[in-house]
Amino acid sequence: MMRALILDKPGHPETLRIAEMAIPEPRKGEVRVRVHAVGLNPVDYKVAASGNPNWTYPFILGLDVAGTIDAVGDGVSNWTVGDRVFYHGNLTKSGGFAEYAITTAHTIATIPQNVSFEEAAALPCAGMTAYQALHRKLHIQSGQTILIHGGAGGVGGFAVQLAALAGLEVISTASSVNFTFVKELGARHVINYHTENVGVRVKELTHGRGVDAVLNTVSGAVATADLDLLAFNGQLAYIAGAPDFAQVKPFTKAISFHEIALGGAHLSGDVIAQKDLAKMAAELGALVSEKKVNPMLSEVISLEEIPHALVRLSERHVCGKIVAKIIESL
Repeated sequence: MMRALILDKPGHPETLRIAEMAIPEPRKGEVRVRVHAVGLNPVDYKVAASGNPNWTYPFILGLDVAGTIDAVGDGVSNWTVGDRVFYHGNLTKSGGFAEYAITTAHTIATIPQNVSFEEAAALPCAGMTAYQALHRKLHIQSGQTILIHGGAGGVGGFAVQLAALAGLEVISTASSVNFTFVKELGARHVINYHTENVGVRVKELTHGRGVDAVLNTVSGAVATADLDLLAFNGQLAYIAGAPDFAQVKPFTKAISFHEIALGGAHLSGDVIAQKDLAKMAAELGALVSEKKVNPMLSEVISLEEIPHALVRLSERHVCGKIVAKIIESL
């Protein structure tokens, strides 16, 4: 048996409770991971509230797992027991808020030796979403200007770092209390979205031209407002709702749109897309190993503390990443 944090039915994150569950067994093409650390993400409290028709209750949440391989299923030849790995899991399957978790062998990546389990667990959902948006969809280039919403958050914070690393001029939004943090991540300009008009400030900072790209992490309504901030041939990537495409006049600014749905690869049935999850994790892990990207690990908690931490996440009062340590690292 293993200790796990379980959800008995859809509900508030504080309804999660500790229970003893059977240790799962890997099937063909799968591995079992002894969970050392698991990252927390907004998607955790969102899916806890809505549930999923594919779930069987009690259900175990937790998408971002780092640990050691404990067992391998049939057909798995490129991984062995003891390998240090991390991954972004399938939200329709049992997750990592437990001492053991199962995942597909072709979606995991090796944790670099100088990266801790806690740092690795901080990366997948937020870091890989930012990485996919910037390097797989927007194809950012040095010299461009980009607006990244929510630079103190998970996706926004990783995106600010990746964009600055690639040589872009980064404009971000944040609360005033987080200005220093976001600038240290690499933003050249930070706009207080509470007290300033973001659109007016972007136009001022770009001398009326607008930005080459936007990463919207807020909402469809804000994404719609972003349309006016794009320069000719501008690109908009969004993770929290599409803009109102009716507001786009054809053959004027030649805008490109990119929907980001990282975990959708698991549900797509597209093995190439699923393998790219592992590739992106490895690429991002290498950047952390080389000290080029900060995993933004702001807090390490216990399994029992996850419910309250998810509540704080839902209130949008968290800067950086929260990770739960499940077992002590060896």
